[in-house]
Amino acid sequence: MSALTLKALNQSYGGSHTLWDVDLVVPEGSRTCLMGRNGMGKTTLLKCVMGLLRVTSGAMTFDETSLTGLPAEARARLGIGYVPQGREIFAQLTVEDNLRVGLGIRKNGARTIPPKIFELFPVLKQMLNRRGGDLSGGQQQQLAIGRALVLEPSLLILDEPTEGIQPNIVHEIGDVILELNRGGVTVLLVEQKLPFARRVASEFRILEKGRCVAGGPIAELTDDVVRAHLSV
Repeated sequence: MSALTLKALNQSYGGSHTLWDVDLVVPEGSRTCLMGRNGMGKTTLLKCVMGLLRVTSGAMTFDETSLTGLPAEARARLGIGYVPQGREIFAQLTVEDNLRVGLGIRKNGARTIPPKIFELFPVLKQMLNRRGGDLSGGQQQQLAIGRALVLEPSLLILDEPTEGIQPNIVHEIGDVILELNRGGVTVLLVEQKLPFARRVASEFRILEKGRCVAGGPIAELTDDVVRAHLSV
């Protein structure tokens, strides 16, 4: 089964065509890494999945439910968690308030932060009353992931989760992704760092100029594929 399926997806910004007939399947239970050079449409594609950008044509389904026409909040309520590039936490709110923002979208109406978040990120429990803007970059990324996990999603989408983060936190985030996946969460991430992608992902897909040009099990991400599609 697939958790997420995109068929013939097209998207345009004004006169600029950004995604061209993208077919993408994220198998249920997988850790799928979306790769590509800068400006190839990776973030655009994630925003289309989340309903933050309008698609020109094509179909998107999540767990057999069509996403076409659904607002972002409805997609989150279906069980899609999203960690945007640059984290986008609320700098003036406390860690606790940042985490509580997502509670209103939960489909079961629960009003408490899931304890699992503090098991995965103990530092967040220690800093509950600290303002988000006062955290380090790595801690802010942990907070951004924690905020997405408040929904207890079945699909977690992360846009460059290791960008600008110290190596020890990068390793921790990799551990968290693997643990969540073992617990049944399907993962779709955009990632530029090859060692991280090879450690964390089970599958890869490569976008080039808005088109899906390669993909397969992560073991097939050979040096030749990297040279052809990812080397700058």
